[in-house]
Amino acid sequence: MPQKLRKTRKMRGSRTHGYGQIGQHRKGGGKGGGKAGRNKIMRAGKDGWTYAIRHKPNYFGKKGFTSAQSLKHEPRLINVGRLEDLVDRLILEEKMEKRKGTAVLDLTKLGYDKLLGMGNLTKPFIIKIASHSEAAARKVEKAGGQIAE
Repeated sequence: MPQKLRKTRKMRGSRTHGYGQIGQHRKGGGKGGGKAGRNKIMRAGKDGWTYAIRHKPNYFGKKGFTSAQSLKHEPRLINVGRLEDLVDRLILEEKMEKRKGTAVLDLTKLGYDKLLGMGNLTKPFIIKIASHSEAAARKVEKAGGQIAE
């Protein structure tokens, strides 16, 4: 069974293998080469790009750092003057808890961080909040209520 010999086999002993004397088909080595990046790597028979997309979906993209300013938490504030309107609305929605005839207002559950003292308060409330100003505490106590932390 006749077989065609490869050119390199035929050209044993020839310095240039028929390609001329200056630089043609020299250097190089194999066709492959070191290519960085997951999308070009051929590993264990897996094509790098499809491997990355299928098994490592977060491989590409921004990684960087997160600045401290973007993590800064802006406190949600509420003034004493807005509490009565808020309580009226919660009573209409039937989301208000009462303790001994006094409305219990949990501002922490409603997403507020601090109670400030602007405005006036006429009805007594029991208010749950993480922090408050001195003026707010005075006005709540003057109306007959109290602040529970």
